[in-house]
Amino acid sequence: MRQSWRNVLPATWRSDILAGLSLAFTNVPQVLGYARIAAMPAVTGLYTVLLPLAGFALFGSSKHLVVAADSATAAILSGSLNALAPLGSAHYITLVSATALMVAALLLVARLFRLGFLADFLSRTVLIGFMTGVGLQIMIAMLHELLGVQTNAHNPIRQLAQTLANLHHANGASACIAAVTIGVILLLNRFRPRFPAALCVVTGSIVLSKYAGLSHFGISTLGPISGGLPHLQLPIIGWNEFVSLLPVAASCVFVIITQSAATSRSFATHFNETLDENRDLEGLWIANAAAAFSGTFTVNGSPTQTAMAVRSGARSQVAQLTFAAITLLVLLFFSAPLQYLPQCVLAAIVFTVAIGMVEVRALLAIRRESPGEFWLALTTAVVVLGAGVEQGILMAIALSLFRHVRHSYAPHTAVLQPFGATGALESVPAHGGLETQPGLIIFRFCADLFYANSARFSRDVLTLLNEAPHPVRCIVVECSPITDIDYSAAEDLRALLKNLNQRGVRMFFGRVSPELKADMNRHRLVGAIGAENLFEELHTALAAARQSIQAVATP
Repeated sequence: MRQSWRNVLPATWRSDILAGLSLAFTNVPQVLGYARIAAMPAVTGLYTVLLPLAGFALFGSSKHLVVAADSATAAILSGSLNALAPLGSAHYITLVSATALMVAALLLVARLFRLGFLADFLSRTVLIGFMTGVGLQIMIAMLHELLGVQTNAHNPIRQLAQTLANLHHANGASACIAAVTIGVILLLNRFRPRFPAALCVVTGSIVLSKYAGLSHFGISTLGPISGGLPHLQLPIIGWNEFVSLLPVAASCVFVIITQSAATSRSFATHFNETLDENRDLEGLWIANAAAAFSGTFTVNGSPTQTAMAVRSGARSQVAQLTFAAITLLVLLFFSAPLQYLPQCVLAAIVFTVAIGMVEVRALLAIRRESPGEFWLALTTAVVVLGAGVEQGILMAIALSLFRHVRHSYAPHTAVLQPFGATGALESVPAHGGLETQPGLIIFRFCADLFYANSARFSRDVLTLLNEAPHPVRCIVVECSPITDIDYSAAEDLRALLKNLNQRGVRMFFGRVSPELKADMNRHRLVGAIGAENLFEELHTALAAARQSIQAVATP
């Protein structure tokens, strides 16, 4: 037990325990809803906040992250495994638990190889788009239960079409109760964020269902829920099923690493705390192994539940351990009343969670600041909604990498020109017709040189050379953004230097870092450039270039 909670001063435990109580009252109904998203028995939602929650609390690094059932990973499971087994069947439950075990194994590998940096490969832009798509998908999936109509489609678009087509079969009582539930939760969350709105709605609907006989109005309920402790067992599946589950588990792992890391970082920054992301990976794999052996589904770091815990006053994982203890009491003594919970109320709770996942404000902010990134986020959301969560994950990763590669392929370039009375050099976006002074161009290329952009580097240099207002004698490359050159780029640079030599143009390199010079040595570029043309400072390179121009001009 290496978690920092052991070092928490007892004086802070009171606020943590109270926060844990508030977290339990608020989130017990929500984890039942997450179980519904995963198409698992309701009691398995409670299992996610028992052993898995305690596992991360004891072995993770973050003092605030709540690791439990999560809507994104739950949606991946139900959206990906429905083709392998009927949703909710015994075999489906086995597959879900086996997926959790595979997720634990992949997270263990990530921990051993210190792959916490993988969280950086999903940009915030596409992550917002992904979560928005998942939120819309869940809202559509819950819509037919809110209205009390039947659908048999799994694709969200088809689900929506079937729901709209069957509106004439809608149950008015279910729709009214669901609408009231959604309204009450949204209003209380808006004006009384610490108030356990979901718990009050659940309690009230259970009392109403039991004593007013809501089933007589055609309103379905959860039915009997088995209480008690989970039965620990190893999920056994065949080889073909293992192969089929591997991409599902990999998708879950990417979501877990990125979402958990983003959540942990934000709260660690807020409280000025240190964070060990690889230690968090250890806690996450232990939590998912506990989920697999206790017969429940994959768990993840939850941004909403973590925010709730912090708002309630939690400052350590003592709050999460309190949450687990309350869940244990519910499983042992209070599971029987849950059988009267109306399905439409549970669907309404899930619906409100999904509304919170659709980050309209964030999307509008992205659109204002970066329209290109807005379309990337929107594309990710559409793929999640139309093709599925797993495909959305792959699209999110691809778009994030594409955006990075595109920036490196077409980086900012500039020509440095003197401005003002002092003649200080300032950057001007590079284009034909610019020069620093007659006969001299200082060129800045804002990316490492590699196979995809080295031809662009050569083309930009030749364009500046050919379209300069005066004959160019020297080009100085300001190298501060360049730290690496690969083999292909080295060959292209060698060809460019040969071209410039034939035209009587000398190329200097200023602000050459030790790492860049080591790459130049490795690729045998120093001989082609000339060691006398490499400088650690820009001003010395500029002085050498001006001296060279003067020497050529002087007979």
